Amino acid sequence: MCSLPVPREPVRRVAVTGGTHGNEMSGVCLVQHWLRDPRELQRPSFAAVPVLANPAATAACRRYVGRDLNRTFTTTFLSGRVHPDDPYEVTRARELNQLLGPKASRRAFDFILDLHNTTANMGTCLIAEGTHNVFAMHLCRYLQLQSPEPPCRVFLYQLPGEETYSVNSVAKNGIVLELGPQAQGVLRADLFTRMRALVAATLDFIQLFNQGTAFPAFEMDAYRAAGTVDFPRTEAGDLAGTVHPQLQDRDFEPLQPGAPIFQMFNGEDVLYEGESTVYPVFINEAAYYEKGIAFFQTEKLTFSVPALPMLAPTPGP
Repeated sequence: MCSLPVPREPVRRVAVTGGTHGNEMSGVCLVQHWLRDPRELQRPSFAAVPVLANPAATAACRRYVGRDLNRTFTTTFLSGRVHPDDPYEVTRARELNQLLGPKASRRAFDFILDLHNTTANMGTCLIAEGTHNVFAMHLCRYLQLQSPEPPCRVFLYQLPGEETYSVNSVAKNGIVLELGPQAQGVLRADLFTRMRALVAATLDFIQLFNQGTAFPAFEMDAYRAAGTVDFPRTEAGDLAGTVHPQLQDRDFEPLQPGAPIFQMFNGEDVLYEGESTVYPVFINEAAYYEKGIAFFQTEKLTFSVPALPMLAPTPGP
């Protein structure tokens, strides 16, 4: 059940961030375009600010330079003592925290929309922290209705007790657009166009909310992170197998106990030994090899989202 308090004032301070990972080209190119011509980001009640989150990684066309920027917005890094040997992304996270935050403060931006690509067959994926965020869940539902084909699936990434760590967590609210499959350093026209339309629809939703639109309650399906699975490896840590052909590209599809998940280099199959059905996502994502992740396990859930009430009229002078 959703429980996070909904905004009581218009959502005015909005940022659209791209290039958080410098080789995810849809967001990089859209933000670079909007920095030259931001008119697409303007609505009657607000104007979203385009932000190139990781300029150094973007210039190098790499995911990051020193460490993953999108895992760096935690207390440890944002409040730690400044050191001349800090990785570039730690310094950049502190800069973005000052620009768009500070995190968990009243001065933080109202909303951040962070733009990403994946090499996995995720299609159009909307990523939020959890079911507790009424505003984000209503936005996801709005985007689903605006773009029924291909389907927009909702992935809830935060594990219980885990501190938020992503760029959009700096703001009071936010979600991630994750589109794929797209190779790193490559720009596909279809995904570029789809992401552009989803950004426009997000800003339209915020405009509707600001002008006093009420949104009714509804039931929603989403996929909640339940853990990760690493590749089979040798004692030295080298790969000993790869994602099984029967699992490859089947993101968000049910994985039953006993189904093959890996194909070993010696020809043997590794079977899923869980006791219940899970729904793998980010299957064989290129950027997660270094993190020891072959795929995320998720559970599919259906939950109720309460109505998003209209804003109270602003008192006159």
